[in-house]
Amino acid sequence: MSVLLQELARSVSCTLLTDPADFGRYPADDSEATPEVPLAVVLAESTQDVSAALAWANQHGVKVSVRGAGSGLAGGAVAYAGGLVLSLEKMTSLSIDPLARLAVVGPGVITAELDRAAQEHGLFFPPDPASAAISTVGGNIATNAGGLRCLAHGVTADSVVALEVVLADGSVIHTGARTAKNVTGLNLTQLFVGSEGTLGVITQATVRLKPVPEGEPATFSAHFDSFEEATDTIIAIASSQEKPESLELVDAETATMIEKHHSRGLTIPKAAIVMGKTTGPRALEQAQAFAQRCAQGGAIETAALPGLDLMETRRLVHSATIAEGYLVFGDTGVPLEKLSLFVAKIRELEAEYGRKVTISAHAGDGNLHPAVYSADGEEGQAQAHELLDRIGLEALKLGGTVTGEHGIGSLKMQGMLEQLSPATLAAQRAIKAALDPNNILTPGRAV
Repeated sequence: MSVLLQELARSVSCTLLTDPADFGRYPADDSEATPEVPLAVVLAESTQDVSAALAWANQHGVKVSVRGAGSGLAGGAVAYAGGLVLSLEKMTSLSIDPLARLAVVGPGVITAELDRAAQEHGLFFPPDPASAAISTVGGNIATNAGGLRCLAHGVTADSVVALEVVLADGSVIHTGARTAKNVTGLNLTQLFVGSEGTLGVITQATVRLKPVPEGEPATFSAHFDSFEEATDTIIAIASSQEKPESLELVDAETATMIEKHHSRGLTIPKAAIVMGKTTGPRALEQAQAFAQRCAQGGAIETAALPGLDLMETRRLVHSATIAEGYLVFGDTGVPLEKLSLFVAKIRELEAEYGRKVTISAHAGDGNLHPAVYSADGEEGQAQAHELLDRIGLEALKLGGTVTGEHGIGSLKMQGMLEQLSPATLAAQRAIKAALDPNNILTPGRAV
């Protein structure tokens, strides 16, 4: 072990991996980004470990990549050559305050585990990404993740009230408060939410919980022969006074892949399946009403059932598309009223490139997840990324965004340059420079 690494080993009280043979999955995430070989991996177990590791990296000018579960799809957590991988997966402290409806969690807590712990007290954690069973709370906060319940409960930022953050030099700060109101100083909490590990490392979060709705939830589904009818119906439902908790869409190709790999008993439509979830004492009645609304919008087959089975089917999209070679993923978003037009633009680009694109969506908030086939070699992968970039540009033309919830990472930097003005970029980079003057925290990504 080099003198430099010996110094790091003395400064942390946790496991330090220095042999590349032991690095395993830590240098990579779930994206197509190619990781490089880091100098070491720190498996932090405490705020002090994180502080010591960052102080060391800052002193020696070592680049740091930060990871939770490594489930990110934008290449934000992949290792740098000669860098330091800072893993937070072992930081899993969790406490629930039922009276205040708050939870205090370590960044390595799995999102679904937090939700299960809250439900023991009649509460739940509103953010619900499709990857909830494997993603961490810290990673969700770092990317401001969305998910299936955004239509009713907002994104992760709407549930975060306070943070403990270690800055690049190893100093520890605390933002926000447990109180219902707090206007003391700048809103640093929201500054760090969605910052993708570029401004500091989140080592503890205080998050809001909500009461579990009364009664059994219900789901509804509708099969459409026309994509335009499906998206028009989604717009009508999402714009109505009474909304479902979730409103999702999968196209016919995606439904076929789910059925092939998971045998869920899906009937495959010609165009798309719209599905949604309702909660509360009138959940089934509401689901039936939404199914009827879909029928009025042109659906050829509808159903409304108690339980959550349909939403669990929606969570299988990612694994099914990967299994079929759709490895390049987008998460573009457009204003809801532009949803039909955006889908049409995607289909035009699909025809232009002659490369299949599947579409799933948190459709109720206009967040689409196109997946491009890319299992045909390096040339195919390059073309798939080019096609996805074109899809992002079309979203911008419609007043949308190149990323709705996965983040910029290392794979969407060009899209960010297209979306943000030079002045806006300069403001963001000024903040980055102020908090990380030596540019060690996730450099060259997100900002």
